Amino acid sequence: MADNVWKTAITSIAPNEIRVRGVRIDEMMGRVSFGEAVYLILRGELPGQAVGRLVEAILVASIDHGVTPPSTLAVRNAATTGAPLNACLAAGALAVNRHHGGAVEDCMRLLSRGAARVAAGETPEGVAAALLAEETAAGRRLPGWGHRIHTDDPRSGRLLALAREVGVAGVHVALAEAIGAELARGGKRLPLNVDGAIAATLADLGFAPELANGFFILARTAGWMAHVVEELARERPMRRIDQSAAQYDGPPPRPVA
Repeated sequence: MADNVWKTAITSIAPNEIRVRGVRIDEMMGRVSFGEAVYLILRGELPGQAVGRLVEAILVASIDHGVTPPSTLAVRNAATTGAPLNACLAAGALAVNRHHGGAVEDCMRLLSRGAARVAAGETPEGVAAALLAEETAAGRRLPGWGHRIHTDDPRSGRLLALAREVGVAGVHVALAEAIGAELARGGKRLPLNVDGAIAATLADLGFAPELANGFFILARTAGWMAHVVEELARERPMRRIDQSAAQYDGPPPRPVA
């Protein structure tokens, strides 16, 4: 029987007690933010409130982007067929790949390569120029830069500012900014998009690139849920969805508080 034993260090369950990484869930409820809990379950320790706030900002940044993303179209297409909520959300998750959402992981790997060179003594500026040259020579699309709608992604600057504010911004954020500066010097207007900003921030927080797409899916799931509910409530079944024909009719611009 002992040969069948296997180990997990994530969550322990006992009668009337649930502990995540050793911390009781009922004691966290109302005291620990979702961002802090996500950090705990993935990294093994509760972060300070400032770092938890940064993780929450990452999740908020990716919560939705209207009806244009491929994953949202997949979600609505599933909903219009009458698929249940879980199937609709699965359709959205399966649409997250290299060119949509998945650029976070690729950008983290790019920045991690650069960070290793900085650790070996090169400057962020020199590494940025070298990375751009290598990606261009290989004919690869630069992950984390450029956007089909935004010329200046409003989420990116805010996220990097928060990373600096809480003392998290390190070599990966510095490299992201150096790459942006190098692109501008070369006359290319490719803004750092939210994928790139999240990649730099997650890397400086110490998360592994393999987790990157999970953060996007975790955040965007709330947006997908809203799209499923709206599709079922406002549209007829089995319709042909033309994203370009969508018109926003929600609340007008308003402040956070």
